Amino acid sequence: MDNRPIGIFDSGIGGLTVLKEIAEQLPFEDIIYFGDTARIPYGTKSKETVIKYSLQCARFLLSKNVKAIVIACNTASALAYEETFKAINVPVLGVIQPGANATTSITKNNKIGVIGTSATINSEAYQSAIRKLNKSSEVIGVACPLFVQIVEDGWEDTDVAQITAEKYLMELKEHKVDTLVLGCTHYPILRYTLSKVMGEKVSLVNPAFETAKEIKNLLKQNNLLSDRKEKPVYNYYVSDDPEKFRRIGGNIMNRNIVNIEKVDIENL
Repeated sequence: MDNRPIGIFDSGIGGLTVLKEIAEQLPFEDIIYFGDTARIPYGTKSKETVIKYSLQCARFLLSKNVKAIVIACNTASALAYEETFKAINVPVLGVIQPGANATTSITKNNKIGVIGTSATINSEAYQSAIRKLNKSSEVIGVACPLFVQIVEDGWEDTDVAQITAEKYLMELKEHKVDTLVLGCTHYPILRYTLSKVMGEKVSLVNPAFETAKEIKNLLKQNNLLSDRKEKPVYNYYVSDDPEKFRRIGGNIMNRNIVNIEKVDIENL
């Protein structure tokens, strides 16, 4: 048993969807969350830059004595997972493989849509992972970069979100996909709008939920689960604008966010 916290990092607030799922499935684990809000979005950055940022985030979490690290950012999972895994001496889990595993078990017609940032889609990380599991699948990736800013600004339930979703998802509707992977941790916050646009017959895969199941299994396999029964402690760190994070993040978590601190990540 290990009572050290789990570390989670993301480019902004979207990774709170992963934290929320982990908190539900592992209710006695302390968690340290880092949102790189000063440098969001990662999805428009080069691979080299995403790797640099991811390693800085991971080193920051290690300085807080975490027992495992979850890369909650899909872009970082797609572009920097291998480098982070090799550089870090605790278990590291990304969100790509858990999402791919769930997708192939759900689809009926093998027509699968993946939406994400430009970097995630262009990396073809989801497409490759899904095709390895199901060679007969047709996987269509669509970049939806504006969704991140819509969520960061708290506009997920507005006409702006609806119109943007209709434009982005048109191609996927034409291909008659029956399964849609929400390939960015911000996107589950848009779940209602996305489901409305795609229709009730299309299954939405939330990699955040699947990742929470995977980290639970990973901790169990490595004898790293906490053995405490008291209320866990969640500490939040950001690289910019903690008040905005507190306000919007609180809506995502359905709880007040306390224990939040701004830190300088550049020198790590």
